[in-house]
Amino acid sequence: MSVRSARWICRACFGLVFVWNVLCALRFVMAPADFAGAYQLEGVPGEVAVRGMGVAFLMWNATYPLFLWQPERFKVLGWVIAAQQLIGCVGEAFILCALPVGGFELLAASIQRFLIFDAAGLGLMVLSGACFLHCLARVGEDRRA
Repeated sequence: MSVRSARWICRACFGLVFVWNVLCALRFVMAPADFAGAYQLEGVPGEVAVRGMGVAFLMWNATYPLFLWQPERFKVLGWVIAAQQLIGCVGEAFILCALPVGGFELLAASIQRFLIFDAAGLGLMVLSGACFLHCLARVGEDRRA
């Protein structure tokens, strides 16, 4: 595979996760009442909590644009993004496992959806990033030879 192809595949995978995250964040910020119930929250405090999650999602995604623009130049950001995604997966799994048994099925299902998406996104990013880095290394070896 060429570096150019690997770069675009990597951008597409990271970009898919980025767009999905930002869309989710914006929905949480603009319509928190639509989601508060899924986290067994209600009223103004529930809306504020969901809106705060949306703001946190937006902050979490601030690293993506530079990496998407020039992945070779900002390789370290790719690692940071993958680390953030891994932290999200581990944290969500911990929260899910820490829920008491019974009475929290809706909350558990909401957390599971995030965990599944974040794990799938992490897989896409790691596989496409590894392919991209492999292609870059191969080109570097060819230049040294």
